[in-house]
Amino acid sequence: MGTRGRKVALALVVLGATLFVPECPSDLEPATSVPFAWDDDVGWQALEARFVALRERPTECPPLPIEALRARLGELEGAGPSDARWAGWEQVFFDAAAIAAACPAGAAELVAFQGEARAVIRRQARDWDIAEPAARRRLYRVLQGTRAAIEEVMLQMPPAAMPVVVRGPDVPSAGPCTELHATRVCSGDILLSRGGAPTSALIARGSDHPGSFSHVALVHVDEAGTFRTIEAHIEVGVVVAGLERYEGDPKLRVMLLRPRPDALPDPGAPHRAAEAALARAEAGHVAYDFAMDFHDPGKLFCSEVASSSYGPEGVDLWRGLTTMSGAGTARWLSRFGVQNLETQGPSDLEYDPSLAVVAEWRDPEALFRAHVDDAVVDALLEGADQGDDVGYDRLRLPLARVAKAASWLRGAFGGTPEPIPEGMSATVALRVEWLRERHGAMAAAVIDEAEVYRAERGYLPPYWELVTMARRHR
Repeated sequence: MGTRGRKVALALVVLGATLFVPECPSDLEPATSVPFAWDDDVGWQALEARFVALRERPTECPPLPIEALRARLGELEGAGPSDARWAGWEQVFFDAAAIAAACPAGAAELVAFQGEARAVIRRQARDWDIAEPAARRRLYRVLQGTRAAIEEVMLQMPPAAMPVVVRGPDVPSAGPCTELHATRVCSGDILLSRGGAPTSALIARGSDHPGSFSHVALVHVDEAGTFRTIEAHIEVGVVVAGLERYEGDPKLRVMLLRPRPDALPDPGAPHRAAEAALARAEAGHVAYDFAMDFHDPGKLFCSEVASSSYGPEGVDLWRGLTTMSGAGTARWLSRFGVQNLETQGPSDLEYDPSLAVVAEWRDPEALFRAHVDDAVVDALLEGADQGDDVGYDRLRLPLARVAKAASWLRGAFGGTPEPIPEGMSATVALRVEWLRERHGAMAAAVIDEAEVYRAERGYLPPYWELVTMARRHR
């Protein structure tokens, strides 16, 4: 081999070796906040015991205390977040949920009441400063707590009897509207959803206030009644989608939110925000913001599409931000490219009293799958706090880097960057694959164990049992 050949061979060896060199991960400093914890395993076990006892003796089912709950909620009008009566109301609701789960004759009534109560609670909290920890924690306890309780009820109902949609008040809107699934949807409305990918579960659960949603889409309706969404996707950045495309992406749940008129500077703000988002999306490519930096408008993640459009209209959608203060959670999120541990999480909007819940859609099969996915991620994040790290197959790193180069070339010449999206490194892509495989194996094991549990006891395991199962398979 001549000198030139040896140089070429050496260059190829160096290039090949370089492709194997791993990234040096940098751990982020966790947010300086306190993670929420129920810390009530005894209480959950007591509720399950009450459910089991009533289920075995259905003739002893007491009437649901819905009128008492409604009256006690009315007495909390004007109460602050630290008022001790909230805890009492919460406990009565949990007890009612145990009754409804065991005695399904009243289950639908309690499900409908939860939608009513949610609207009342959000209205009563309209003057709270939800950036203040006590207010945020109270809203989270009451809204997420009643959601969790009612979903346990729904999962014990016969699938045909489970309500697919729970409606809230049809809040007025000055913008153009259309009707979808027997629900009025208006320009400027916000759709929260939960995707079916493991990364969606990580987005929903990986914060100090683990939530139920992983994605935000802003609705635009024109004067002809045409429905479109403006949303940011990891794979392609900001896109405009019609109903078929929006519903074509797998979703485990969907919630429709609308700004309350008394929280707006003027009635036309929502439609103008939607118009601005649509104009920007149609003007040119907007890349996805993996760093989740809502201070940088150059790239957008899903929440930013809504916040950056409403902000110029004088509407601050994220008065309470998602924080990640757990060291393990912070480390894991940094491994997936997140650089900001105080940001705008999709689930935050569920606890924003300036928004009204117009409707929420659930499906029995998807609801159980969402609970399994959440339980697996909760168990994985517990492991992260104990020192577990995100893995990936390093032997696949050279091939992934070649795939990343090919993806970059496709994007540079106007195509869709695939298989590795714009802004995602080859290493992060492999970590996403690792999470998908690890999560999938654990979820399959939990589902199998849940079926055994149901066969032995006659009912689906509650969420805390799913978490226990996931821990065993971690």
